[in-house]
Amino acid sequence: MHTMWKGSISFGLVNIPIKLHAATEDKDISLRTLHKECHSPIKYEKVCPVCQKEVGKDDIVRAFEYTKGKFVVLEDDELEQLKKQNEEKAVEIVDFVKIEEIDPIYFNRSYYMSPNDGGIKAYSLLRQALKESNKVGIAKIIIRSKEQMAVIRVVDNTLVMETIHYPDEVRPAADVPNIPANDTIVKKEIDTAVLLIDQLTSTFDPTKYTDDYRTALLELIESKKKGQKAISATTKEPVANNVTDLMEALQASIDRTKHEEPEKKKTTRKKAAPKKKKQA
Repeated sequence: MHTMWKGSISFGLVNIPIKLHAATEDKDISLRTLHKECHSPIKYEKVCPVCQKEVGKDDIVRAFEYTKGKFVVLEDDELEQLKKQNEEKAVEIVDFVKIEEIDPIYFNRSYYMSPNDGGIKAYSLLRQALKESNKVGIAKIIIRSKEQMAVIRVVDNTLVMETIHYPDEVRPAADVPNIPANDTIVKKEIDTAVLLIDQLTSTFDPTKYTDDYRTALLELIESKKKGQKAISATTKEPVANNVTDLMEALQASIDRTKHEEPEKKKTTRKKAAPKKKKQA
């Protein structure tokens, strides 16, 4: 597994040399843009709109636009020095909390942590301490020139670092428009909705969920590579859209789940082998 960051993490006076490895990968299918006429890949060039000429890498500087049309130019050596000063700091766990106290909206990206040279014992110590205390660590780290808050926790006997957003990066839910202030739902509707939830409740198994769009897109690409006609994706039976009453919609949903459950069992049950006829 590729190492994307090396450093150390500390709690108290305990220092652990570690490596970070990306825990997830983007499986999106990347599509190129071509010229419709000749199918040549389109090139995107950096052009100065004032000078009307293409600019190269050496002609570009970075800047912050503090007001419309006004910039503060930041030199590469200034940014590099700032980055170096912060990256040289060890990642320090500053707090320990229960993970239930952190709303999932804060979570960003996940990284596996492995011990670097000489860090195996300290790594094992932190892992076991987190397990027994049922807590997670809150830390800070610099990744790709950005200071990140992070959660350190244990997953499958491996330390995992989850970067989390700062509070000012999470938009307030109060800013969402058109949220109803008062509930106007009657008790019967609530009971029926809870019954529907109960019928649809299962144990979370991530392996049963698939990216249907990506699968269909790959099949389309493969068929076109072989010179076949575009295939039609298998579509589910459309849900009736003539249900206007909320209670009627809930009851129809419950009836449908009752119908689907035996079908699932039927498809998973093995067919019995046909009996052989007795010869006369």
